[in-house]
Amino acid sequence: MKLLLADKFEESGISGLRRLGCEVIYEPDLKDAALTERLRSSGADVLVVRSTKVTEAMLDAGRLSLIVRAGAGVNTIDVAAASRRGIYVSNCPGKNSVAVAELAIGLMLALDRRIPDNVAGLRLGVWNKKEFSKAQGLYGRTLGLLGFGNIGREVALRARGFGMPIVVWSRRLALDAAARRLLAQEAGIEVADTPEVVAARADVLSIHLALTKETRGFVNADLLRHVKPGAMIINTARAEVMDDTALAAAIADKKLRVGLDVFANEPSGAEGSIADPILALPNVIGTHHIGASTDQAQEAIAAEAVRIVGTYMATGKVPNVVNLATKTPATHMLVVRHHDKPGVLAYVFERLRDANLNVQETENIIFDGAHAAIARINLDGEPPAATMSTLQSGNADILSLQLVTL
Repeated sequence: MKLLLADKFEESGISGLRRLGCEVIYEPDLKDAALTERLRSSGADVLVVRSTKVTEAMLDAGRLSLIVRAGAGVNTIDVAAASRRGIYVSNCPGKNSVAVAELAIGLMLALDRRIPDNVAGLRLGVWNKKEFSKAQGLYGRTLGLLGFGNIGREVALRARGFGMPIVVWSRRLALDAAARRLLAQEAGIEVADTPEVVAARADVLSIHLALTKETRGFVNADLLRHVKPGAMIINTARAEVMDDTALAAAIADKKLRVGLDVFANEPSGAEGSIADPILALPNVIGTHHIGASTDQAQEAIAAEAVRIVGTYMATGKVPNVVNLATKTPATHMLVVRHHDKPGVLAYVFERLRDANLNVQETENIIFDGAHAAIARINLDGEPPAATMSTLQSGNADILSLQLVTL
């Protein structure tokens, strides 16, 4: 299997892929038109990327069957275009959660103790202990989490060590009363009914929402209206979940302290320049979108990418796939008990085609001894009585039929 690595990747991962028997093409600086052309010329079966954008044109240029995002999100990949072409898209969720959580806690400490300003003053030869002794401390301060996936849970685990009460909101927990009770009982974490409740309660509001159509601009003026004056806001998720105009207004109005790892107009490469107005505001600190960039996280992600490719090569199945249908248009399941002989299922599929029925999913289970099998065939409609009759009587190796309404 030929694999194109179009982003920086750990040497342990490259070695692991080669041990699988992959032909690895490692060109970490490819992007845009150069990546499109390389996909065309290489004939790669698998593409592995980190932050590089994968467009529909790239998918048309190559012969990919799998794209692996060496990270958690897949917003840089045209997943819909991949789905239309039958290309698997997979990711490595949870493998960088600890790294991002550590940075979120670090930003909280940096804001509270004004660590960047301390360092800047010392480098200028200025000693101002009186000024920099002013800090509230994190102990006893309420941490509000918007989003409670892998990263949110890791942040909560560390915040408890600082003695911070925790209140969270997530779309999933809002709909799962049992999970809410369990979280309260086992971890002492309160689950709020709405994000506005979390914003109002939090001394520190940390954002851990995945970027979706619903979460774009989620932290807006309406939500920020509920935030306490002087509160901290941390965003190590995605820049797009934050309304920067509303945030700037809230910083001025409520003297908010803000720590950001993501920015709306950050450079696409590892180096460049940035001119984001939010960085010029008082009490705002930032890092260079480095939340997942620890050695530990990168090694874990590389190992997971190797596991995904290895499983795909060995079984044809893809771990962590994000673009398979959770529900197909199937309305009926045809169960065919048959002799395990060549041509039986071909006969069934031909008759279904004659009836203009589309097979959505199929599974063929073999009994011990390989003399008989049961095929379960999900269809997008009900087979006519004539088709059922033809199937039952037209092939002696079909032992029985059952039609189930889904």
